[in-house]
Amino acid sequence: MMQTQSAIPFVPVRRKDRAITDEAWIGALLGRAAMGVLATVADGQPFLNANLFVFDPAQHVIYMHTARAGRTRDNIAGETLVCFTVNEMGRLLPAAVALEMSVEYAGVVVFGRATVVGDEAEAAYGLQLLLAKYFPHLQPGADYRPIQPEELARTAVYRIAIDAWSGKQKQVADDFPGAFFYSPK
Repeated sequence: MMQTQSAIPFVPVRRKDRAITDEAWIGALLGRAAMGVLATVADGQPFLNANLFVFDPAQHVIYMHTARAGRTRDNIAGETLVCFTVNEMGRLLPAAVALEMSVEYAGVVVFGRATVVGDEAEAAYGLQLLLAKYFPHLQPGADYRPIQPEELARTAVYRIAIDAWSGKQKQVADDFPGAFFYSPK
């Protein structure tokens, strides 16, 4: 994978042959991933929260929202250091030996600091980015009422300032024998 100069430091991964050090690739995966998982900790207890999110490449931040009260908010109030991840599953890769069976994948891990957005304009901006990501065919003012101040008061918008990140991918040749996509029965 081509290495590019990044505005954000990369965190080394154990499997260097699968490391991605291309900021554009990492940004693209963050842009297309449907859901992300935020990891926080409080009093030694880890907590994961799967959520919708949006990556703002211009600011190198991630926006997400949850309820105004709850474990995510409480944990971030006590410790702003967080980890955030997204991933995609590719094809399953069968083998004659159980230990050699594998899967194609792509993933990004972000290390940063999360804060509750207190500025109403930024909170509306972050929520509008979320709406644009998940409902790109709908326009505020035409298809739905734009975000109102009283609606902002009912949710908490979070900004994850990215300190460092890593990307990792396993991809094999298109003609890998027996490769197939997962389909639950």
